[in-house]
Amino acid sequence: MNPKKKNVRAPNLYLIGFMGTGKSSAGKWAAKKLKMEFLDSDQQIEATYGSSIRIIFENEGEAKFRELEKKFIQSGCPKTNCLISCGGGLPIPEGMIELLKSKGKVFTLDASVDTILERTSENNSRPLLQTENPKEAIQSLLKKREPKYLLADHCISTEKRNTEQVADEIVQAYLSSIS
Repeated sequence: MNPKKKNVRAPNLYLIGFMGTGKSSAGKWAAKKLKMEFLDSDQQIEATYGSSIRIIFENEGEAKFRELEKKFIQSGCPKTNCLISCGGGLPIPEGMIELLKSKGKVFTLDASVDTILERTSENNSRPLLQTENPKEAIQSLLKKREPKYLLADHCISTEKRNTEQVADEIVQAYLSSIS
């Protein structure tokens, strides 16, 4: 199956992994190469809900945000021909990784704690890292989340690689997984 051909119903591709691993940046490139629609779950939730992720966390809590993520995956995106960059915590609640896998292919993007810290240090819109010791927060969250991330259909390291290299590997792995 080649999603580049018009009218082919290619399965969705869900990119999961910790914040700062390149899901959005590499995902956009890969979607373009695959001729798929690109969606970012966080951006879609913000647009639908009319509020930033940070404000949702502050005013309604993480549980409400996770509920909005689940709703988006269940009914907020097309069923085919879409590459979806998922928020870092989206696949973590019970049943979410299975839901993603039932709807398409799931790839994890991975990077080291130091790389993640470097990539996220200038961004104050990441509520879970607004702490005195963001490196410790990253280590703690990664330790909890890694078992779920490892359940993906394919894992890709973004360590010391540019966006285009990661996108190329996403494309190759995706095409191999659907042929």
